[in-house]
Amino acid sequence: MGDVDRLRDLGLRVTAARVAIMRTVRAGDHLDVVTIHRAVRERVGHVSLQAVYDGLHALHRAGLLRKIEPMGSPARYEARVGDNHHHLVCRMCGTVTDVDCATGEAPCLDPVDAAGFLIEEADVIYWGVCPDCHSQNP
Repeated sequence: MGDVDRLRDLGLRVTAARVAIMRTVRAGDHLDVVTIHRAVRERVGHVSLQAVYDGLHALHRAGLLRKIEPMGSPARYEARVGDNHHHLVCRMCGTVTDVDCATGEAPCLDPVDAAGFLIEEADVIYWGVCPDCHSQNP
């Protein structure tokens, strides 16, 4: 199913900017808003930063994009949704990499005390140093 069909099926307005956002995020690697905005402008011409924020918000709310917010880093977006995967983040350069769930089934982590919550998802970020940074700074 294409991006236009996905948007329509979810009752979202189909715009050139939203389609470009979807394609940009899918082609990228945990992109921040500024990078997405630049790429969307290259695809469709003038589009405001606010329009990109609005589009990202709508696509995230609809479940078409995932938003991750590593501490000390701008929000990033990815098209891999619905599989409860986690992320590796380099403390030196900020590179973000997907990592599959370590064990079990979603949410894959059980808290000692869920305080009455029905757990739906575990958002795990592993922090470390990526291979490139490690090889440059042993």
